[in-house]
Amino acid sequence: MLGGAGFLWMGWTGFNGGSPLASNLITSLAILNTHICTATSLLVWLSMDMIFYNKSSVIGAVQGMITGLVCITPGAGIVESWAAILMGISSGSIPWFTMMVLHKKSSFFQKVDDTLGVFHTHAVAGLLGGILSGIFAKPKLLRMFYGSDKYGPGFLYSIIDGDIKRGLRQMAYQLVGAVFITIWNVVATSLICIFISKIVELRLHEDDLEIGDDAVHGEEAYALWGDGERDPPRFNRTPKIPSFCRRHGTSH
Repeated sequence: MLGGAGFLWMGWTGFNGGSPLASNLITSLAILNTHICTATSLLVWLSMDMIFYNKSSVIGAVQGMITGLVCITPGAGIVESWAAILMGISSGSIPWFTMMVLHKKSSFFQKVDDTLGVFHTHAVAGLLGGILSGIFAKPKLLRMFYGSDKYGPGFLYSIIDGDIKRGLRQMAYQLVGAVFITIWNVVATSLICIFISKIVELRLHEDDLEIGDDAVHGEEAYALWGDGERDPPRFNRTPKIPSFCRRHGTSH
């Protein structure tokens, strides 16, 4: 798990760093902010686990890492590093609350088959990143990224500059974008699932789920002797040596 998470983090560095399609200050800042936000989010998630459950976990660290990566992506190259820390604190705490508290108390979430918690790590963290990017986007960085003053500024900087209307307009754009993406994902994903359901079932039967999806396919993730019904090897048996390997005058 940690190996896969490490590869994901490493790849995400290139994902955010390569978004400007150039090697410049924005690229460096995007990479730096990606690491800052992700590390902060991971530590906050583990801290929340320790505070409320007195125990941290590897899966918790990975979840915190993912929420940090998702949250910083919309604004990796257009926010200051101090803002990336605040985004990491938010992405390590708010998705934690929706997953660990709200999910368990909500009858709706209990009916959703979301084993990996993708709604919390991607939908909640992604929405959070979009909103916070609209708040912390710095005008100077926006000009460097887009080459014009057409976009922004972030709501925080609009207050500092005394032009709150522009900041509110940008926040409205962020929210409209979030609504559009949500509707697009729901419609597109539903159509894809309907199409796939006409070919194969979308969900295994309960009996198959009890066995495990790997066993259903006739495979085992870790085929170690002693697990399940596998018999341990019989070391007391003398192996049979093929006749062409035997020395003359010996028998086995």
